[in-house]
Amino acid sequence: MPVLRALILTAALLGGPAAAQEAPAQPSGTISTAQDGASDAAIDRRIEGIIAELDGFGEVTVTVSEGIVTFSGEVLDAEAIDRLDELAARVDGVVAIENEVTENTEVATRLDPVLDRFGDRIAQFVAYLPLLLVAITAGLIVIALGWAFARWDAPWRRLAPNAFIADIYRMILRLAFVLAGVVVALDILNATAILTGLLGAAGIVGLAVGFAVRDTVENFIASVMLSLRQPFRPNDMVEIEGSLGSVIRLTSRATILLDPDGNHLRLPNAVVFKAKIINYTRNAARRFGFSLGIDPNDDLAEAKRIGLATLEGLDFVQADPPPQVWVKEAGDSTITMEFYGWVDQSATNFMVARGEALRIVMAALTRANIGLPEPTYRLNLTGGGLPVLDLPDQAGRDGEIVVTEAAPAPEPEAPAPEDVAADRTIERMVDEERREEAHKDLLSRAAPEE
Repeated sequence: MPVLRALILTAALLGGPAAAQEAPAQPSGTISTAQDGASDAAIDRRIEGIIAELDGFGEVTVTVSEGIVTFSGEVLDAEAIDRLDELAARVDGVVAIENEVTENTEVATRLDPVLDRFGDRIAQFVAYLPLLLVAITAGLIVIALGWAFARWDAPWRRLAPNAFIADIYRMILRLAFVLAGVVVALDILNATAILTGLLGAAGIVGLAVGFAVRDTVENFIASVMLSLRQPFRPNDMVEIEGSLGSVIRLTSRATILLDPDGNHLRLPNAVVFKAKIINYTRNAARRFGFSLGIDPNDDLAEAKRIGLATLEGLDFVQADPPPQVWVKEAGDSTITMEFYGWVDQSATNFMVARGEALRIVMAALTRANIGLPEPTYRLNLTGGGLPVLDLPDQAGRDGEIVVTEAAPAPEPEAPAPEDVAADRTIERMVDEERREEAHKDLLSRAAPEE
C-alpha cells in the first residue's frame, strides 16, 4: 500500500501542471450569497441567446442551477467546446461551469457544413464574376499597351546603342506594364493586399533562381556592359586570356574570334569582361624586336651602328619612332644585342616584317665580318698527358688527323627586302561572316569605345 500511495502521489505531481493547463476556464471572484431562480433563468436566457447567434452550437443545450452552468450536446469542432467555457465565464453571476459537450464524429453530419461552405463560395464567385471580368479586362488592356509600346522601334533605336540594349529596354517596359496591369486588376477587386504577398513570394523565388543560375546572370550582365563600353571593334586583332584572334562579333552570350589559323574561338562574355585584353589593332604603329648573339671579340659599337643603319634603310620600318639597338647582356660565349623597329601594321604584315628585318640585319652583320657565333663550350681534360684522338681520315685509314684548308666562302650579297604588305585573308573572312549574320552582332560604331 505505501508503494501504491507513492506512485499515485508521483503521478499527481507530474500530471498536475498539465491538468491545470488543460482545465477549462472557470469564473473567478467572490460568490454572492443572493441567488434565486430568477437569476438562474436570466443567466440561462443570456447564454442561450448568445450561442443561438453563433454557428456550430445548434445541438448544445444550457441548464443553470444555483449559478452553475451545465453544457451538454455535440459540436463539430473541438475548439468550439473551449469557446463555450470562455463565453460562460464572462457572464455575470456564473459560479461554475460544467462542460459535457462532445465532438460529433459522424461523417454525414461533418460533411454538411463543408458542402454549405462550398456552396457559399460558389455563390460568392458567381456574384463577383462580372467584377472579376472587368478587372481582368482592364489589366489586359494595360499589358497590351505596354507590349504595343515595346514593339515600336523608333524610340529604341535612338535611346539604345545597339539591338541588344534595345531588347533589354523593351523587356523592362513589358515587365513594368505587366506589373501595372496586375495592380489595376487587384485595385478594382479591392484586393491590393494580395500584391504584398505576391511580391514577397516573387522575391524569394527570384533569390533562389538567382543562386541557381548565377553564372548565366553574370554572363548576361557582362554582355550588357561589353555592349555599352566596347573594348574592341570588328576585325580588331585582340588577345584575351592567351587566345589570339580577330573579332568577328559580340553576341548576347559570347565573343566570337577568328584565330590566325582560321579557327573560331568562342569566349563567354563573363570571361571577356574580367580578362586582360590586348588590342593590337587600336594603334596602327606597332613595335617588333629580336635578339642576336654577337662575338665578344668583335666591335660591339660597329655592330650596333650597322644594325641601326640597316633598320633605318628598310622601307617598311618607320622613321618616327626611330629604330633602336642596344646591348642587353653578356653571356658565356656571346654578347646579346637587341634590335627594335616600328611598322604600320595597317599596311604591313607584322610577322613578315619582323622576319625580313631579322634576315637582313643578320646578312649585314655577316658582310661586315661581325661574328654571330653559336654557344661555345671549353672542355678541360686533366690527367697524365695530352688527350689522344683516334679518328679515321677521309680515306678510312688510321693515322693522324689531316687538316685541310677549306675553300674561301663567297662574299655575301646584300639581300633585297621581300614583300611585307599586310595579309588581308583573315580580314576578308571576318567581313564575310559578319555579312552573313549581321543581325546577331552587338558591336556598333555608335557605342562609346574604351
